[in-house]
Amino acid sequence: MRNFFFPAGAQPLFSLSDTEGFFGLMVDNLVQYLLIVMLLIGLVGLQREFVVSSVLPAVAISLIIGNLYYAWLAQRLSAATGRRDVTALPYGVNTISVFAFIFLVMLPAKLAAQSQGAAPQDAALVAWRVGVAACFLSGIIELAGSFVAGKIRKATPRAALLTSLAGIAVAFLCMDFAARCFAYPLVALLPLGVLLFALLSRTRLPFGVPGVGLALILGISTAWLLFAAGFGGETSVSGPAVGEALGDVGFYLPVPVVGDIVAGLSDPMVRSILVPIVIPMGIYNILGSLQNIESAEAAGDSYPTGPCLAANGAGSVAAALFGSCFPTTLYIGHPGWKKMGARGGYSVMNGVFYTVVSVAGLSSLAVALVPIEAAGVILIWIGLAMTSQAFQTTPRSHAPAIALGLVPSLAAWATVVVSQTVAAVGVAISDGSAANRAFENLNVFVSSGLQLPGLVALSQGFMLSSVVWTATAVCLVERRLVQAAAWMGAGAVMAFFGFIHAGEISAEGSLYSLGFATGARWAVGYALAAAFFMMVYHVERGHDTNSS
Repeated sequence: MRNFFFPAGAQPLFSLSDTEGFFGLMVDNLVQYLLIVMLLIGLVGLQREFVVSSVLPAVAISLIIGNLYYAWLAQRLSAATGRRDVTALPYGVNTISVFAFIFLVMLPAKLAAQSQGAAPQDAALVAWRVGVAACFLSGIIELAGSFVAGKIRKATPRAALLTSLAGIAVAFLCMDFAARCFAYPLVALLPLGVLLFALLSRTRLPFGVPGVGLALILGISTAWLLFAAGFGGETSVSGPAVGEALGDVGFYLPVPVVGDIVAGLSDPMVRSILVPIVIPMGIYNILGSLQNIESAEAAGDSYPTGPCLAANGAGSVAAALFGSCFPTTLYIGHPGWKKMGARGGYSVMNGVFYTVVSVAGLSSLAVALVPIEAAGVILIWIGLAMTSQAFQTTPRSHAPAIALGLVPSLAAWATVVVSQTVAAVGVAISDGSAANRAFENLNVFVSSGLQLPGLVALSQGFMLSSVVWTATAVCLVERRLVQAAAWMGAGAVMAFFGFIHAGEISAEGSLYSLGFATGARWAVGYALAAAFFMMVYHVERGHDTNSS
């Protein structure tokens, strides 16, 4: 073990700053645990005991594998370069995959089973098996992608890789968690101020207190003081939730579920979701990992592309083999952890912590004790660091291209807001079908001033379209018209088969329309833009030839 984590010439594995990094990454993963517990129980309908005893220990399997691997990789990089400030890549459950797999994979599987006469609990188990199969297939896709991802990364401008990531950061981290924080200002605003002071002013707090840890402790303490004082409406914590969570404490070892994977893979639902959901999500995981590796290199830490993607795929496969429905991936936020001074120790601490928490049945207790509004301030910081990095580590002339690339992510966030709003109205009027009926005629939204059809088109495949538009704009800024035309051509192909722009919206979110010519309208537009760039290129080339 000593030679494994302490190769000759490597930096110390642990430092005081790793504590801050651990708090941040731990809270980040805690948010995923919170989402998993809430959605699997409240939406999919799985029993609480099953989630705590079977699903979460399987999630921990992937976390310990990945976190230890990336800590080891950081130590190797430190030994090879002689640097003592190498930060491990952050790793955990993919947030986007949590939502995608629950809303687009597991929930449809549950509803299909119920429509065939299955009891609610039996339908929930069918949904879980299909989710485990989807996670397994997603890991296989990532493993396969590890062989070609390096070439994709070299061919894609840095601004394009970072911008898609920045869009997710500003839309799905900053916006969402800022809203949560301002819904509970008495709990969240002081921790937010402390965190921004510690990280932006770069002022060391008295006695070397970690800023992230202080912010989290202040948030937790304030929330429980308000609850004890009778102001429960000012915080999301509650005593009954803690009492229920204490009942989950026990000892839960992960158990292989190969038979359930086989049952899930043989379910007809898997074939119907493979192309429209699982393959695109596998591609998105690869793309997101590429962006995060590029982000780390921009911050000074250069990691090998293929092995990192292979580790992500292996983590997802291992998680599925023990019952997890959620792929793992590299997290956005490496620059944020690096600015905190974290090295490899924060990754080790995170993996060990969640192994203990999951095996001991402490997951739901941790979720009950930590208010989401206090944890969210750390994710706001990570979002800010990622968004600013896209501008700071690329040429100033690329700024318009980055701004353009943020638009699809903002559209994706907006469509989620619209879906949730309409669904909430359906609940409020006690008519669940009203939500989906509202989306049958999108012109109603247009007549009210909301261009929902265009918003949906912008949101579909937003990670891919962000890369296409940012890369095209960078090529135009640099007067590389042939490459700009090639990117537009790539956009045309993606649109033609529905990987971007084609789809519809429902109360459960946006739905893909993958298939032959499903996005032909947008494909024609991309093709015409590519033809225009090539025409200008040939005209300019002819003009230069005549001038000489």
